[in-house]
Amino acid sequence: MFIEKIRKIIGAFLLVSLLALGFYSPLKEFVTIPKNITLFEGQKFALPTSLPVSVVKSQSNGIFTSVQENNTLSVNAIESGEGDMILEMAGIPIKKVDVNVLSDFRVIPGGQSIGVKLNSLGVLVVGHHEIETSEGKKSPGEIAGIEVGDIIKEINGTKIEKMSDVTPFVQQAGKTGEPLNLLVARENKEYKTKLVPLKDKNDHAYRIGLYIRDSAAGIGTMTFYHPNTKKYGALGHVISDMDTKKPIVVEDGQIVRSTVTSIHKGSNGEPGEKLARFSSDKEIIGNITRNSPFGIFGKLTKQVQNGIMDSPIQIALSHQVKEGPAKILTVVENDKVEEFDVEIVSSVPQKFPATKGLVVKITDKRLLDKTGGIVQGMSGSPIIQDGKLIGAVTHVFVNDPTSGYGVHIEWMLNEAGINIYEQDKQKAS
Repeated sequence: MFIEKIRKIIGAFLLVSLLALGFYSPLKEFVTIPKNITLFEGQKFALPTSLPVSVVKSQSNGIFTSVQENNTLSVNAIESGEGDMILEMAGIPIKKVDVNVLSDFRVIPGGQSIGVKLNSLGVLVVGHHEIETSEGKKSPGEIAGIEVGDIIKEINGTKIEKMSDVTPFVQQAGKTGEPLNLLVARENKEYKTKLVPLKDKNDHAYRIGLYIRDSAAGIGTMTFYHPNTKKYGALGHVISDMDTKKPIVVEDGQIVRSTVTSIHKGSNGEPGEKLARFSSDKEIIGNITRNSPFGIFGKLTKQVQNGIMDSPIQIALSHQVKEGPAKILTVVENDKVEEFDVEIVSSVPQKFPATKGLVVKITDKRLLDKTGGIVQGMSGSPIIQDGKLIGAVTHVFVNDPTSGYGVHIEWMLNEAGINIYEQDKQKAS
């Protein structure tokens, strides 16, 4: 232990000495080498360094190998496990890198246009309206303290699942004069309130003075599915109600195949849009169990194919993504998935789940001519770099439709309930 401390002190002294002698540039490269590297079996990771270093694996030989050539130290993942890589110079340890090799993991990329139908948990309040009563205009819902964006989950102790569930309670309350006992959800909290329906003097019907909605529909793009579990991820961003702008709390939902009928081309200040329709058979191909900031998730019930990449491919973690050329898979005509060129402008290595980890620019002339860049409905289009799935397109820059944000694939997998870091534990058990 004492000798190891002395070696580290000498190593630190050597670094300072080299800096003093003007070796700033190569040392800067060397110092920025990460302390932790995570790879999948069969993957490589290049560490740029202009210094003549040697590598000593202090633990778990066989997990990885390393080769230095052309000012690059390549780490090759061999089998799952954890080990230390000690970088030495002139026999003196300069830096220790923890290498974690995960079991080989693959998913099938998407690109298909899908139709999405979400059913909210209860009925969503999207607005107030005033009723013409004998005493003037009033909104019972507003009087009861109900706000736009609230979700009515129960009435008189009975679970509310759709709009038609509400009407019988309203009419019964009108006849008896008894108030409705509501259980309302607002921003992850629940509260109870009483609402007294009022009679509209024009049609003599009792009303609650609220506009409500129980479902939402739209289109998006499939990002991936896991061939073993059939779990999938799509869109790459949350679905919000178009009126309240708040995320829809999902009770359940379905996805179906969809066909792109036309493209409204984007321009500066005006995002474009894919116009699509649900396939005529409206066959359900999967359910929706989660609507999160990273997309929608569930399980497929039918086999889906994109016709380009229908075999499982590896994924890349956020620290493995690099700036430069990549591809996206998406549909711009009918239901044909095509491959288009893009450029990764920037990528932020993320240790914790976060959106907008990538900036993507469309470079494919044919796609630019067709769409003007990233358009609504393209969200979820898988991004492929060096044959690996790295993420999904999520948002367009309003003032530059050729560019937009993307989300790293590891966070979508996490939201889908697929823990890539647990694969080794499952393998061991």
